[in-house]
Amino acid sequence: MLAQTLGGFPATGASAAAEPPTPLALAALAARWLALAALAWAVAPRRSLTGWIVLSMLVGIELGHDAPAVALNLKVLSDAFLRLVKTIIAPLVFATLVVGIAGHANLKQVGRMGLKALIYFEVVTTFALFIGLAAINFTKAGTGIKNTAIAEKADALAVAAPQTVAEIILHIFPENIAKSVAEGQVLQVVVFAIIFAIGLALTPEKPRRLMLDLCESLSEVMFKFTNVVMYFAPLGVGGAMAYTVAKLGFGPLLNAFQLLLTLYGALVAFVLLVLLPVALFARLPLRRFVAAVAEPVSIAFATTSSEAALPRAMEAMESIGVPRRIVAFVMPTGYSFNLDGTTLYLSLAAVFVAQAAGVTLSFGDQMLLVFTLMLTSKGVAGVPRASLVILLATLPSFNLPAWPVFIILGIDALMDMARTAVNVLGNCLASAVVARWEGEFVDNYVAPPDLLAPEPTAAH
Repeated sequence: MLAQTLGGFPATGASAAAEPPTPLALAALAARWLALAALAWAVAPRRSLTGWIVLSMLVGIELGHDAPAVALNLKVLSDAFLRLVKTIIAPLVFATLVVGIAGHANLKQVGRMGLKALIYFEVVTTFALFIGLAAINFTKAGTGIKNTAIAEKADALAVAAPQTVAEIILHIFPENIAKSVAEGQVLQVVVFAIIFAIGLALTPEKPRRLMLDLCESLSEVMFKFTNVVMYFAPLGVGGAMAYTVAKLGFGPLLNAFQLLLTLYGALVAFVLLVLLPVALFARLPLRRFVAAVAEPVSIAFATTSSEAALPRAMEAMESIGVPRRIVAFVMPTGYSFNLDGTTLYLSLAAVFVAQAAGVTLSFGDQMLLVFTLMLTSKGVAGVPRASLVILLATLPSFNLPAWPVFIILGIDALMDMARTAVNVLGNCLASAVVARWEGEFVDNYVAPPDLLAPEPTAAH
């Protein structure tokens, strides 16, 4: 019985199951599992979550092909992981938005600089979202995954009655915040959090500080909670990939790599069509700027962490003539409100999910999707796999299933490198542009030696 489920990569599972595997197919099977064992031996001592996710993805693919009857029962692992992720969303979005808005109540004193910075953040991230939408609608990387095994569910979603304008507007506002949290209506949670934060910012200092400290503590706890949940990501990814390959074959993997190419192409287009013209318009010294940001962008790309690159990025901007007070305000604020690479990825990935499920989003739906992502992507830069959390939070509001996200998660590490690098590049540029607008950028600035010195420890 087991031999009938093993072998090479057949064109059709039904015909392959009726024939016993050849010695060559068995040898290939053994070689693949030995290669996976060797990879596990290499990954184990490194304690790298990304390494374990990649390993579990490969094991899941192999198991889904070799033993589909077993693999179909592993969907419970991805479902359990998905439930844990969903518990993160409401408290995390609420806490980070309140801290991000009410915590910057001193923007009144910052005045003109703060207003310019926030307008710049929103305009640039909106461009990023639209470039992501244009790229995925052009390449249609998610099409072709749907098959008869999931057709009924996808068709039911695809023919859902469109909402009227009045219904869309009413759906934004919560009637009961507990109900919004329970139903996963993240846009309603966002609206509640924004109004709550504005009210908190207008509250006298003593009670405001107490509530702000509570929200900061909640956000810290949720960051740690997310860390713990992400330890289950390899199991969730492995189970999801095993189920996907057993159910749908290898087609989704081709879609995933097409998505990867789409993301990299869209990010390059964003840098060339948005960030470069902004730098030229602001009359920044491009050679000095590129030389200064090379190291922090490289750190971000290698570590997939904006947080790891932030200190060096702030020093780099000071070294080319951006005053420290502007760097100290713009870059940490941009860390919450100016995630260019992440926002582009989110719009691209959300439409990929719809395409994979066979759901056609109208232009109006995509505009509302952009608005929702623009709000929910604020303030979660320090969350591990933050984009996964945001994406899963947004999908239910548009009646989109979660299963295509696991296809994305299999290559998320490769996508995370590029989008994090663009996040850091965008924030470096933002600080320089605001300094120029304020008339405080020093064109011929000579940095002190301590700002020009390399980091004392090597990047890892």
